[in-house]
Amino acid sequence: MSAQGLEVIDHTVQLTHEWINEVRDRLGWSSSRDALRLLRVTLAQIRDHIGHDQVAQLSAQMPLLIRGMFFEGWTPAQTPVADRSADSFVKVIADKVSDVQDWRGSDDIAAIFNTLNSRISDGEIADVKANLPKHIRALWPD
Repeated sequence: MSAQGLEVIDHTVQLTHEWINEVRDRLGWSSSRDALRLLRVTLAQIRDHIGHDQVAQLSAQMPLLIRGMFFEGWTPAQTPVADRSADSFVKVIADKVSDVQDWRGSDDIAAIFNTLNSRISDGEIADVKANLPKHIRALWPD
């Protein structure tokens, strides 16, 4: 039982740490903070490249805290974004995490995709990938 009687909060904190730890381990990075930042910006890029219904369906499988980060700063009227190239997708992420010493570009983005592969249902991953432009989908490992 939670000390505050708020088990749902304790549970989402635990799940969020599990996601962050998995990302950090897949990346081989020492900083959980940097791993979380990459997770956040990559999720935002995914969100901004898929339709609104798909955004809602994907978010339903995320822990509450990660779901909140996923929706933070979202302007639905501006999505999906006009520039849907893989280069732009990677550049937006790189601009926000390139100061991370261990940043390796697309390989690190693939680590986020692999984390989603392990945490989100296969059917939902297939739907998200189907809604991404072909060149971005090609970055996503099976």
